[in-house]
Amino acid sequence: MAIQLDRQTFQDRLNEGKAAYGAGDPSDACPYNMYGSVEERFGYRYWNRGWSMARSEAEARSQQPVKASAGQ
Repeated sequence: MAIQLDRQTFQDRLNEGKAAYGAGDPSDACPYNMYGSVEERFGYRYWNRGWSMARSEAEARSQQPVKASAGQ
């Protein structure tokens, strides 16, 4: 049975990628094949997008604003 390439599947793949990043998995741990069937390529693209989004969000949170020095 083929999967539906719809918003729910898109969101599922994004969430899988985000969860993988949260679990410490590297970006090359994607379970989908970038050269496979249409469903595999769809999964690969959006899993990686979710992983990248989670990484960007984590990096943005980790950057602390620099306080101005009083010169002391």
